[in-house]
Amino acid sequence: MHLIFEYFPILSQHLKRKGGVLSGGQQQQLAIARALMADPKILILDEPTEGIQPNTVSEIANTLARYHKEKKVPLVIVEQNLKFARKTGNKFLIMQKGTVVNKGRIDELTDDISKKYLSV
Repeated sequence: MHLIFEYFPILSQHLKRKGGVLSGGQQQQLAIARALMADPKILILDEPTEGIQPNTVSEIANTLARYHKEKKVPLVIVEQNLKFARKTGNKFLIMQKGTVVNKGRIDELTDDISKKYLSV
């Protein structure tokens, strides 16, 4: 559990509070921390940045990138925030109506590709 506070130090300041009274970003960090406590073999996240302030999004991106690097746990992230995806991922896959329409290394995800398939 102590390691979780290294990844999400803000949570150690709120140990006596109920999760429901935390901010949206803190609740998202708590949800990810709970998943990490299970020592997953793979971590799947669906829109982890939705509705969260940019500074917290950056913190979560840094934490996930660090966790992936240190623990070698694969991350599968469904995400529309390209800045977040570029910061946390090393590969991308774009699907449209259940079909893969583009994929590659994250550094190959150009603005042209994103504009073609994504509403950004």
